Amino acid sequence: MAERIQDGDMVFVADGEDGVGSVRRILADGQTLVVYIENGGDFEIPMGAVRAVHSGKVVLNLDHLPTPVLEAIGNARKSEYPH
Repeated sequence: MAERIQDGDMVFVADGEDGVGSVRRILADGQTLVVYIENGGDFEIPMGAVRAVHSGKVVLNLDHLPTPVLEAIGNARKSEYPH
C-alpha cells in the first residue's frame, strides 16, 4: 500500500460510500487494525482485509471480514435511518 494507515483514518467498504467507522489503532504486530464500527464497537481487522489506503481513507474488502464485522457494518447507519 502506497500510504500508511494512521489512527483516526476513516473506514469505508467502497470508495464513494459513507464511512462506517474509523481506525482506533494499529496493534503492535503491525498486521491488525482496531477499527471502531459505528453502532457496533471496536473490532480487530487483519491487514489482509484492507483493499486500499488513500487520502486518509481505509477501504475494506468485505470478502475477507468475519461475520461479526459484516453484521456491525450492516448496522452502522441504522441509527440515522431507524425505519
